[in-house]
Amino acid sequence: MNDTEDRFTGLKPSELNDAERQSVVTLAMKLLSIKHRAGKTLSSPAETRDFLRLRLAEYRNEVFGCLFLDNRHRIIAVRELFHGTIDGASVHPRVVVQHALEVNAAAMVFFHNHPSGVAEPSRADEMLTRRLKEALALVDVRVLDHFVVSADESVSFAERGLL
Repeated sequence: MNDTEDRFTGLKPSELNDAERQSVVTLAMKLLSIKHRAGKTLSSPAETRDFLRLRLAEYRNEVFGCLFLDNRHRIIAVRELFHGTIDGASVHPRVVVQHALEVNAAAMVFFHNHPSGVAEPSRADEMLTRRLKEALALVDVRVLDHFVVSADESVSFAERGLL
């Protein structure tokens, strides 16, 4: 077998048992985590979207977190800051700002999941993003995006012009 051969071509999820499916998800998470570890530059919105979907897909409650970035958009840290219930998480701007200052972030990407499976941002999501962006602007931290993710889809605030 050579390095360019794809051993996964033609593999169908229906052909895998539960343990094999979990192994594939674990492998995918490891591969995406390598691209999203400290010091790496965010290379593409698609890779970030895939990383976040895999990271949050199995959560049954809402989780809000941040990618903390330096001024060249290299990852400083990825943190889940707030855990909530099936339909919401209380997010405190003061805590988000504290974490940004703690790691000396120059920019951030927010993320949270919708356990309902519908990634459409709510009006409350938009208002929260605006409040966080305003609070972080006071300490010169830019907000680059906010991803709302579910197991099947994700929405980027930046792509929708909501930032």
